Amino acid sequence: MTKQLRILGLDVSKASVSACLINQKPNEPRNYYYKCNFLNLHANKSGIKELLALKPDIAILEPTGNNYSHIWKHHLANAGVKVLFVGHKELRHYRAYQLNLPDKDDNADALALACYYFDYLEQPNRFVAGYDETITKIRQLVFRLEHLNRVQSPVINKLRQELAWQFPEVALVESKRGASGLVPLLWGWIAQERNSKKYDYLYAQSIGTGIETSTRERAKIICSLQRQEVLVEQELRELLNDAGFEHYKKVFGVFNFGERLQWVVIAYIYPIEQFLVDGKPEIRICRGRNSGKPTKHHLSLRRFQKVLGMAPVQESSGDKRGTKTHNGSKLCRKALWQWVFTALEPRSRRRDTEVIKLLCEYLDKEKLSGKPVRLIRSRVAVKAIKMLFRELTRTNESN
Repeated sequence: MTKQLRILGLDVSKASVSACLINQKPNEPRNYYYKCNFLNLHANKSGIKELLALKPDIAILEPTGNNYSHIWKHHLANAGVKVLFVGHKELRHYRAYQLNLPDKDDNADALALACYYFDYLEQPNRFVAGYDETITKIRQLVFRLEHLNRVQSPVINKLRQELAWQFPEVALVESKRGASGLVPLLWGWIAQERNSKKYDYLYAQSIGTGIETSTRERAKIICSLQRQEVLVEQELRELLNDAGFEHYKKVFGVFNFGERLQWVVIAYIYPIEQFLVDGKPEIRICRGRNSGKPTKHHLSLRRFQKVLGMAPVQESSGDKRGTKTHNGSKLCRKALWQWVFTALEPRSRRRDTEVIKLLCEYLDKEKLSGKPVRLIRSRVAVKAIKMLFRELTRTNESN
């Protein structure tokens, strides 16, 4: 007799989880919701103990709120429980339209997560792709780096505003870290952590009112954040030194991707095999909606674009037709847009590779057409992602 699997739906909140354990999908999920004995477990020792005492075989969670769910995933995995993830949009639609559950709450989500497994256990593509420990760590570090970069911006902006009257001669100076990893010279000098004869001289001749203590403290915050960035970058470089990433880095070099963009892209697309079927891009021939003729649908490429936030989705209503790009990673989309702006548009920074030549020719041609520059940059980024997929799959096939 086949053992019935114990399926645990787990909806994670800030300091607790709502848990629903079932061994088969209820015939009437809406009625079951009102009589189910949901558990509310807190993120402490007793909560973890109660969770593991349920002895689930498989736990289903949403991938959002990673910081809150990490501790639960950690203990479940250590106990040998298989952990699967369901996308937020997919769960919302499933809960409302297939289960007809009441207004969204934690218990309804927990039940929907558990039921979802039984309906789609034979369709692994319905679940969010899992990642090995290395890629999970890379993603965490990439998010941390983005957070550090984001929190620095308002601090630096405020510091520049204060320098405009305290030391105006350096208020607009672009101070960056050097190869040594030391904090930027200007911020380090203001924080009294680095010496500089240049800034000593300028300050002695300044027309400003003088640097105040609060300004120096703000500079110390920037220096602290910069040192944290250095540590994260060092850890990422060590992780990316693994031989498994060599082919990816080689292809990224052809596209003139900077280190940070490489880390962001790797975090989402590795391994490339997750987008393929039997080691090859999946292409399906279907009848065209308008032409009625056989049309190729590049499904693997579409999935690749979607993960990187570069897959337009059609949004039509009545006579109005349009597309929007709002799925996938916003971080990837932003990083790719910045890459177009900094690595392709300035002629002085363009590299002499066949890929860069093709992209720059396309970019220049689009600019001559008079189209909006934001639209042009997005189109160039999409074209680059399609070329990147071809290069990576070609590399994959050759290995």
